[in-house]
Amino acid sequence: MSTQAISHPAAAAPRSGTNAAATRLVLRIGFVLLAAVFVVATLLPLLVLLKVSISAPQDIMTARPPFLIYNATLEHWRALLNPATLYGPARHSLLVATGTAVLGVLIAAPAAYVISRMPRTWRYGLILGLLFTQMFPDVGIAMPVAITFLRLGLNDTDLGLMLAHLVPTLPFVAWILVGTFEMIPREVEEAAFVDGNGKIGTLARVVMPLAAPGIAVAALFAWLKSWNDLVYAIYLFLGERTLPLMTFYYSNRGSVFDTATFAVLLTIPVMVVTLALQRYIEAGTLSGAIKG
Repeated sequence: MSTQAISHPAAAAPRSGTNAAATRLVLRIGFVLLAAVFVVATLLPLLVLLKVSISAPQDIMTARPPFLIYNATLEHWRALLNPATLYGPARHSLLVATGTAVLGVLIAAPAAYVISRMPRTWRYGLILGLLFTQMFPDVGIAMPVAITFLRLGLNDTDLGLMLAHLVPTLPFVAWILVGTFEMIPREVEEAAFVDGNGKIGTLARVVMPLAAPGIAVAALFAWLKSWNDLVYAIYLFLGERTLPLMTFYYSNRGSVFDTATFAVLLTIPVMVVTLALQRYIEAGTLSGAIKG
């Protein structure tokens, strides 16, 4: 008989538990470090822009700008926060982004609901078609859209820019909403229909309230995409300006302080809207869109 000691199963169990706890601890530390890197990478550019926008030139226009602000000033904000400079671009950006989000959801929601209730083969093909439209660059679409809208008299109008933004936004919104409607069990609709709600009543009182989180997420993405757009605004807004256009022009022709101030100004509404709607962003909101 061998003299080698044979470990008892009862003794191996604590070691296995210790290894599992150590693995969980390492994963948790790695996740915290990764999250910290992500937060720093996200916030650092915003902090630099904010610092430049409220710093005096002697703090920035040096070979080695200090990390802290020693000569704070609101001069750059006072120069830009006047109605003649800000009102027109802010109004255009707000109206176009809000209109694009509302029209995008209103148009895409019925189509997405129908797609979600199709047989699997048809549904999968249409979802791939929606994703296929996202492969074309905006700059390749903006030129023919601008030429067509010029003939229709839609250049330099909020409606024209909304319609142009719907070209890339509608397929993406529909893709999100297909996944949202797929997550709603058909048995719930059937039960509501049996209770006498009818098709319209079932959609209005049962399906749409259940799909509200996904609709909010789709509207948020549509709003952000329209708010940050620069390509379509360059082609379609020849005499008017939006906030991204003002940031672009100041970065080319203005000073670094004006560019930073407009960039911060452009970011503030994005943070407000995102924080207002972030509670609707759930882990499973987009998962159904890739089931096919």
